[in-house]
Amino acid sequence: MTDSQPFIDYYQILQVSPTCDGRGLEAAYRLLAKMYHPDHAETADVTKFNEVITAYKALRSAENRAQYNLLYTEKTGFRFPANEEADGEKFAYDDADAHSRILIFLYKRRRENAQDAGVGRYFVQKMLNCSDEHFEFHIWYLKAKNLIETTEQGTLAITIEGVDHVISMSQTIMREKLLIGRTVDP
Repeated sequence: MTDSQPFIDYYQILQVSPTCDGRGLEAAYRLLAKMYHPDHAETADVTKFNEVITAYKALRSAENRAQYNLLYTEKTGFRFPANEEADGEKFAYDDADAHSRILIFLYKRRRENAQDAGVGRYFVQKMLNCSDEHFEFHIWYLKAKNLIETTEQGTLAITIEGVDHVISMSQTIMREKLLIGRTVDP
């Protein structure tokens, strides 16, 4: 948002508190997008629908939201509480991204070579570019969820549950893209 553009209160558009967490933000987005969607005859409003999409896109990334919050503070005078919860939310967002990247990386390997799908831990960690401690956390989590496994050769491979998870994520992303694409004015 440049200085020549008017300030837009994305929190007001999504009808959430500026201090809401990521789940609250997503829940508000889904509710309002469904309500204002052009296919919803009783409450359809293309303008509001597009505003909701724009607001969510601006706030869903922890990095973009932090930048927007600086502008929000400047324009509204609102002061965000300084606490560890916000840092925890950013860690959780970053971890979710890392988990997705690992699963997609291992999914591609499984598709290329279904019988020998293992990838050395070194290559997975190098792809993530993270510390040993963070890497061990990611591996622990994905193993505990039964999304990845350690093969007999000591490499990492995606499980059937992991493949199903990647496919499900992909379908959700595709549906959201189609939904957003359908609302673009010709």
